[in-house]
Amino acid sequence: MTRFYPTASEVETFLLVELRLPRESARQAQLRLAELERLVESTGGLVAESDTVTLRRVDPGYFLSQRRCAQIAARIAELGVTGVVFDAPLSPAQSRNLEQICTVKVLDRTAVILDIFARRARTHEGRLQVELAQLRYLLPRLTGRGREMSRLGGGIGTRGPGETQLETDRRRILARIGQLQKAIEAIRRHRGPQRRRRLRTALPTAAIVGYTNAGKSTLINRLTGSSIFTADQLFATLDPTTRALVLPHGIRLAVIDTVGFIRDLPSSLAVAFRATLEEMNYADLLVEIVDISSPNRTEELNTTERVLADLGLGGMARILVWNKIDQLDGVPARDVQTPSGHPQVEVSALTGEGIEALLLEIERLLTGDYVLDTFLISYDQLEQLSELHRRAQIVSERYEESGLRVTARVPPDMATRLSRYQVSGDEDRPSESVGTLPT
Repeated sequence: MTRFYPTASEVETFLLVELRLPRESARQAQLRLAELERLVESTGGLVAESDTVTLRRVDPGYFLSQRRCAQIAARIAELGVTGVVFDAPLSPAQSRNLEQICTVKVLDRTAVILDIFARRARTHEGRLQVELAQLRYLLPRLTGRGREMSRLGGGIGTRGPGETQLETDRRRILARIGQLQKAIEAIRRHRGPQRRRRLRTALPTAAIVGYTNAGKSTLINRLTGSSIFTADQLFATLDPTTRALVLPHGIRLAVIDTVGFIRDLPSSLAVAFRATLEEMNYADLLVEIVDISSPNRTEELNTTERVLADLGLGGMARILVWNKIDQLDGVPARDVQTPSGHPQVEVSALTGEGIEALLLEIERLLTGDYVLDTFLISYDQLEQLSELHRRAQIVSERYEESGLRVTARVPPDMATRLSRYQVSGDEDRPSESVGTLPT
């Protein structure tokens, strides 16, 4: 499909090449192509035309047959575009050979995603991780490319911290990679004690996970009243953000936004945002969000499930949230084979529909193993009193001469830690498990 648009000298234009496997349906290839178009547009590039090629075999030197490459090169010349994007990982040799034939910049899917990450990372660690991923991607592609890259110039695929390294030698790049690895490891070592201190008195935590652009940040904004940046684009937010909310029966909860998943995410990029993914290991609950209006929702859900399984989080408690029900126009969309055993809620993070039911479900899962206890805490034990009000569901409080008598539903670890403050309750009953909250 050809698109017409106003041209500007600073805007890069691209021909996209989507690959269709022999036994694959045309619809599957079209859905992937639509995602590739959105990725390119997220870099600020314009899509001039898209081409779908049936891939019967991979040519080790050119990826496609040289005859097909020549056809693509001819079309590039006709369109006058500044580059071509292949929706597949290209080897360094394939990239160089294709650039010689096409005489324009040749990018693969990884280069486009790297460019988006370079644009969007905001934290110090995030920028270091992006630079490291860029240099690792660039290093095997430097050989013999100094003159070519000088001719092709900068822009998409060369943006960010790695841009000034394009024509430096391998030793300098390797040295920089070593520096980045040490800096990132130092940040991780510093984060360990911080996390342990936080966990001792932390709020229960829910991590919002899901495919990119499923509406994670919009959901957090709806739940917490925050103003995290949101946009209808892929990878609108990359850096982890944490916000607090109060559940219906008074329990406070920390909510973590995470980087969105995407199919075929290069391993170097998964490692690049390991800090974000690490936080999920310490969450009490996963809120897995799926765009119910997406025509590709089945693959998007399956991609999220695979990533969670790869991270060892397949068995973690979670809620499956079908978002964007406001975009369904009455058309049923629950045609996806969902993971068994997980409660499901339909919401619109944009309009607020279904949010109350989601909050109650989160609270139900978080408090399923809470116990009912009564504590007598002296007024000088401010830390214990503060933790009770942060993490527990307070049933009653009574001020006495010796301290504050608090009856509350508390997590098992808190009940153990505060056991020396336990006293008989008003009904002189021992601790009991509380499985459900009153309504």
